[in-house]
Amino acid sequence: MKPIGPFAPRDSETPLSEGHIPGLKGSPVRTPMPVQGTQRTTPALVGAIAKVLVTRQLWVELYGLPGYPMTLGSAKGQGFALTPKDLRPVPKEAPRPLLGGKLTLMGLSLDTDDPRLMWERPTPNRAFAVELHSFNWLPVMMAQGERGVQDAMAMSLGWLATFADWSPFSWSPDVLSRRVYNLACAGKRLTQNAAPADAQRLADSLARQANQLLRPPFSVRGRAERLVAVAVAGCALGGVTGERLRNKALKRLPHALEQTVREDGAHASRAPEQGMELLLDLLTLDDALSQLSVPTPPPVADAMSRLTIALRSQVLPDKRLAVFQGGGPSTRERVQAARAHDDEPAAPPASIIGGIVRVSSPQLTVLLDVEGPATGAWSTSACGQPAAIEVVCGKDRLFTSAGWTPRSPDRNALRLSAGASTLTLGERPIGEPLGGWKADLLGPRLISDPIHITRDHQQTDTAIWLEVEHDGWMPLYGLMHQRRIYIDQSSDEMRSEECLHPPHGRQEPGRIAVPYALRFQLDPDVQASLARDRRSILLRGPSGKGWWFRSDGPDVAIETAVHVDDGLTRRSMQIVVRGSARTDAETKIRWKLAPASEE
Repeated sequence: MKPIGPFAPRDSETPLSEGHIPGLKGSPVRTPMPVQGTQRTTPALVGAIAKVLVTRQLWVELYGLPGYPMTLGSAKGQGFALTPKDLRPVPKEAPRPLLGGKLTLMGLSLDTDDPRLMWERPTPNRAFAVELHSFNWLPVMMAQGERGVQDAMAMSLGWLATFADWSPFSWSPDVLSRRVYNLACAGKRLTQNAAPADAQRLADSLARQANQLLRPPFSVRGRAERLVAVAVAGCALGGVTGERLRNKALKRLPHALEQTVREDGAHASRAPEQGMELLLDLLTLDDALSQLSVPTPPPVADAMSRLTIALRSQVLPDKRLAVFQGGGPSTRERVQAARAHDDEPAAPPASIIGGIVRVSSPQLTVLLDVEGPATGAWSTSACGQPAAIEVVCGKDRLFTSAGWTPRSPDRNALRLSAGASTLTLGERPIGEPLGGWKADLLGPRLISDPIHITRDHQQTDTAIWLEVEHDGWMPLYGLMHQRRIYIDQSSDEMRSEECLHPPHGRQEPGRIAVPYALRFQLDPDVQASLARDRRSILLRGPSGKGWWFRSDGPDVAIETAVHVDDGLTRRSMQIVVRGSARTDAETKIRWKLAPASEE
């Protein structure tokens, strides 16, 4: 059966148009066009667009004035005082970013004979340019010994020669904050054996860039991360300049953390990976403050504590993160680094953090999304995938999602229901990412009608019941979707019933039936074999242990899919149960997952 939605062949995916990255003259970028659907213009969206239109040009004109860099101050004569410790590990298998005249990032390469001149060359795509200007290559390059430090300094000076003054892309808040953070952590070692004039230029530039992060526009999304970067730079830089930056950032940071970290410790975006990355930044700030014998402000310490508690629930038995709402699984090494300070590493047996319910039996770990996607500015990484599920059997992750994150801007279709382990109705999605000029203004926000979700959770010594119901399909097809899950803890068997029904017997006018597709995205390392009865599928993860998936749906198939990991795309598979649901009656689809040894 031919795949549909985001897993159709490449030529039928979201069309791409050619554009240019501001600040990178002549560099081509593939920009996603709007995903097919009905993009609604709500009053809130109109207000947000109007606000940005009024202020954006003002800041562009102001920051682009010839004398503007002089207003950002200087760090003359003060240099770097210390090295904040970035706990993010450098992968052992990571290649040198600059090797054989090539710079390799995000699986793509850029030829360069001189690191100082590479900034004039066009980049392969926007994701590459973001990595490049964020200086995310700096930690890997610094780990290559003295030659790596020399190359890193040469690249940094090359950037200064081309982009020392403000420009819309290279000085955009998200790119700028990561560059400030990376330079602050590497600055002292970078300049240790450099010429005094070059060391001074780098310190001056870092101070100016950090000062820019304290200036408008002040978007709530990413504000905490930006202020942490400024505070870390203020710790790294010596003298009065560093102290002023540090004090300004620490004064504003508590309010930003209050907006970013929910009471339960989840990130406001609901993406576990974003919460973990913020925690890693805060741990670096905590280390830098301790080096200065400056106490960590209580609101910062409290946010770290809540993020740590949330992380316990978001790490699965395979030592990677749960994949929900635009957050990827990260790596075992990175997760371990974020949890190294935690004295209670064990995850709670049952919990709900950030709208994700987690329950477990001896061999099963199940996570269920029971909350609508983030809204407003936080929705730039949100996914329209209500009732999505993730299942780990032993240490094998079987059911997951396509793994879309903002690092894959050309695969926005994976943010919709067909990109997760949940049910899709018809051919129109729940919600739609902004595209075109609206996305240029506000980012690729997810625009959708409000989704109302109800949930129930009961547990005994021998069984677990989960139930979630949402009305995401009501505006399009007049049907509610209810997912009921039962877990037998003694046999590690999971049974589920998907129910589509009109509310209170109401029928959608002019419609009798609508096709559905119940998808289970498989981890790329999972093998799947369809049995002769064409209703059973044998699944095996890396451990080799088998699990039977069975369904009474009309059509059960294994189809090709894609999985995004750290911005790179891998081939994978998905189980798809297809059928048709009446809009004037109840439709049920049952499925179960059980150990193969007990069948």
